[in-house]
Amino acid sequence: MNNFKLKIGALLASTAMLVAVSCSDEFLDVPPVGQLSENQLSTLAGIDASLIAAYSQVNGRGNRLGSPSNWVWGSIRGGEANKGTDPGDFTSINPIQRFENDAAGGEMGAKYNVAYEGIARANNVLRLLTKAGSDVTANDKVRLSSQAKFLRAHFYFELARDYDKTPYVDETVDYGSGLEKVKNDKPLWPFIEKDLQDAVKDLPATQAQVGRVNQWAAKAYLAKVYLYQKKFAEAKALFTDVIENGRTSNNLKYGLVPYYDDAFRGKNDNHQESVWAYQSAANTGSVLNANPEFDLNFPYNTGPAGPGNCCGFFQPSFTFVNAFRTANGLPLLDKSYNSPANEVKSDMGVASGAAFTPDAGPLDPRLDHTVGRRGLPYLDWQDHPGQAWIRNQPNGGPYSPKKYVYQRAEQGTFQDNSSWTPGYTGINFMIIRFADVLLMAAEAEIETGGLEKAREYVNRVRTRAMNSFIKRADGTNAANYVINIYTAPWTSADAARLAVRHERLLELGMEGHRFYDLQRWGTAQAELDFYFAYDGVKLASSLGGSKYTDRFKWVPIPLDQIDLVGPDILKQNPGF
Repeated sequence: MNNFKLKIGALLASTAMLVAVSCSDEFLDVPPVGQLSENQLSTLAGIDASLIAAYSQVNGRGNRLGSPSNWVWGSIRGGEANKGTDPGDFTSINPIQRFENDAAGGEMGAKYNVAYEGIARANNVLRLLTKAGSDVTANDKVRLSSQAKFLRAHFYFELARDYDKTPYVDETVDYGSGLEKVKNDKPLWPFIEKDLQDAVKDLPATQAQVGRVNQWAAKAYLAKVYLYQKKFAEAKALFTDVIENGRTSNNLKYGLVPYYDDAFRGKNDNHQESVWAYQSAANTGSVLNANPEFDLNFPYNTGPAGPGNCCGFFQPSFTFVNAFRTANGLPLLDKSYNSPANEVKSDMGVASGAAFTPDAGPLDPRLDHTVGRRGLPYLDWQDHPGQAWIRNQPNGGPYSPKKYVYQRAEQGTFQDNSSWTPGYTGINFMIIRFADVLLMAAEAEIETGGLEKAREYVNRVRTRAMNSFIKRADGTNAANYVINIYTAPWTSADAARLAVRHERLLELGMEGHRFYDLQRWGTAQAELDFYFAYDGVKLASSLGGSKYTDRFKWVPIPLDQIDLVGPDILKQNPGF
């Protein structure tokens, strides 16, 4: 485990507070225990500790809907999964997955609060640098400020994707100096761009501590920001540079790990595919340093024969599973995979313990790296037993999540046993991985006329999948895996778009991207109508009657925030 993880693990979760003193009674004022003065924080060690506090906020610090895994905001809202488990657990997610939430819901502020705490911590670093002590050199200031700006851009990017416009606050504005008067009347994108452009200019190509961001991560993130704004030429130029020349913070040439599941194993953390990841650490004395949002998202009631043993949340959807059906090794881009002839056979409705023959049709192997299905190997634990590991099949379906779940071999090393559930892991979560970069670059190529370059990038991703078949102990394939690359030239931009967009679903499924992709492509209505028409019938009790409308393109500004500063300062998103 790298020492940057250990530093985050050792740091207190809360930001240090500054102490104010009165003029006449200074001698009576003593800093409270556990608090630091500005003079202490303005040293090199103090500023670096404050920066690590900003890094530590990236994972949400225990707010299950606040981290960049976006398992609810990206994957569940995108139709890749449903809440799963019992309807009476974590009930605030029920209206979110049905697109029935209002502005007063308890989770509407989850991402908002986490992001602004992160922004406050990044701003604190930049503010302290203006008052830095004599042990802080000019090079130190550049090194620390560039990381703080990268992190601030990340937190604002998360806000922009969910809430659209929110108040922009930088290091020049603080409590008591106008913070409460900042309106949400300006787009966040120019500010995000500027911070990332500064980070690109000032960050080093490599870092002594691999968990810290480098110049190449900043270039990839800036290219992603350009893509979201449909600045395709700018995005293409940066993506090309990253693909051809980019390196990880620990100086590995960017590439795809050879076997798909290896990307999600703790022993391989900070591998060549990891462009930027939050550094998760197990057994540090606090599970908040692990992956605190995933503690619920394991198969249910597994006992010692499976991981987590709680709680059955985040169950992959039927439509998502069906999307992995292939014909001649290629996906069914005409969306016929939900038809009776093509849908993936599941044990839904089959009595627990009854005989079940798994689907024998052709499938992309990434399905079984992403989804736990009855009768197939579940990592190195055992074959998934079906309903025995499903808490409430009529409510959530027959499937279990699989990515970022720890192996039996990872118990006690990349898994934490110190809390109420063993479902906390020290496996890094990749916010940007190289496969994502390749597929975003393919989008930018299509929109600038590079159809064949887009096909090349997609085929790189598919070639890795072709080498990632899951095997049983006897060496046979676990399922009927049939996958090929696109051999025919791409001559139609519309057809190429369909292929790239579906590839993102297959490659990045259950990683929190889907709703944001649908949102920026303008296809959310059609795709979610398609999803609810199928899964709403299969899971009538939890999803029946659900309907997406464009009102839910943005998460409402949390009502408690509007009540705090007034509706003349914070404007609510349309429809709420």
